Amino acid sequence: MNNLYDQAKHCFLTADPAEKVAATYEACSLWDGNKLEWQDGAAPLLLNEPGRLDKPEVVMPRDLGKRKMTKEEGRASLIHSLAHIELTAVNLAWDSVYRYRDMPLEYYQDWVQCAKEEASHFILLRDRLREMGYDYGSFPVHNELWKMAVSTADDLMDRMGIVHRAFEARALDVIPGTLKRFESMNDTAMTKALTIICNEEVGHVSSGTRWFRYRCEQQQLDPDTTFFSLLEKYMKKPPSGPFNNEARRKCGFTEAELAYLERNDGRKT
Repeated sequence: MNNLYDQAKHCFLTADPAEKVAATYEACSLWDGNKLEWQDGAAPLLLNEPGRLDKPEVVMPRDLGKRKMTKEEGRASLIHSLAHIELTAVNLAWDSVYRYRDMPLEYYQDWVQCAKEEASHFILLRDRLREMGYDYGSFPVHNELWKMAVSTADDLMDRMGIVHRAFEARALDVIPGTLKRFESMNDTAMTKALTIICNEEVGHVSSGTRWFRYRCEQQQLDPDTTFFSLLEKYMKKPPSGPFNNEARRKCGFTEAELAYLERNDGRKT
C-alpha cells in the first residue's frame, strides 16, 4: 500500500485497538518519509463505520452510570471514556484523510499528524487503565461523536465546523478541570497524560478551524455566520460553558464566535 488513501482505509477498518495504533504509526512513518502517493482522484468507497471489536459495549448516553471520582472504579471509568474519545478521534482523522480528496497537501499533513497524536493519547490512557487493573473495553461507552461524524460526512465544511470546532473543542473547556482533579489526587501519570492531550488538542482544533475557513472561502461564505448556522442545524442544544476562551483563541475562534457561544450558553436553555 504505497497510497495514502489505502493506508487511511486500512487504519480506519482495523478493529483491534492495538493493531489500529500500530497501523497508524506505520502509516505515519511512511508518510513522514515521503513514501506515500496522495494525488489520487479516485472516488472513495462509502465507509461509514470504523472497525471495532465487540467490546466496549456501545449504549445510549443516558444508560451510562454516574462516575464517582472518590472511588477508583469511577476514576477508571472516566479514563476509559477519555480513551474511547481518543480512539474515535483516530478514526475521525483517518476518515478525514480518506473521504475528502483533491485537498491541498497541507490538509493531509494536518490530519495524518492528528491521527498519530490521537493514537499516542489513546495509548497513554489505556496504559493507565491497565495499571489500575482495567483495560479498554472494561466499561460501556456512547458513540455520539461518531454519529455526528456520519451526519456531517457529506460536507467537509460541516465536518470541520461541527466535529472539530464544536465537539472536539469541548476538550479545551473540560480537560483542564479534569487535569486538576487528577492532580489533586496525586495521579502523576494522568496529570502528565492530560497535560500532553491539552496541549496537542489545540493543534487539532486549529486544523479544524483552518480547513473550515478554507471551505468557507471557496464557497464565498462568512465563516462566523456559517459556524452559527451549523450549530443551529446540527446541535440539539448549544454548547455549554464555561468556555476556555484563551485556548479557543489559540485555535482561531474569533471574538464574534466567542461572544455567540457565551450568549447562547447551553446551560441557560
